[in-house]
Amino acid sequence: MASIEKEINSKIIDDKQRFVVNLVYTSGLIKSMFNDFISPYEISPQQFNILRILRGDGDWLSMNIVKERMIEKSPNATRLADKLIQKKLIERQRSDADRRVVFVKITKLGLELLAKIDTKDNIKFEELISKISPEEAKLVSDILDKMRG
Repeated sequence: MASIEKEINSKIIDDKQRFVVNLVYTSGLIKSMFNDFISPYEISPQQFNILRILRGDGDWLSMNIVKERMIEKSPNATRLADKLIQKKLIERQRSDADRRVVFVKITKLGLELLAKIDTKDNIKFEELISKISPEEAKLVSDILDKMRG
């Protein structure tokens, strides 16, 4: 395994800077791997995220709540939802009380797509996380929580 300094061919000042550079670099690597994994299903990672949010809730959810729960915040969540509606993966309805409020819900077709994705092996991702112990995963997760807090 190459160090981050070798990967980017650059000298890093200290361990804290190394941590952040490594985090950003590795995040990009993981995003790229996930894009490759999800691309055969003809949805974007953000659309996948919306589908998972809706599956997890199981009922009508306002678009504002969907936006709040997204892993990668997206100012164009409505456009992403529109594309999912066109693909018949979610459905939309307006609130009777306030027409500005839009609710969305995953369809049977959307649930079937997620089930198909869930059963597909992502060998690269499994190889990546197999190198990390549960204790290491918890430690890094706790550090990331601390950074955001």
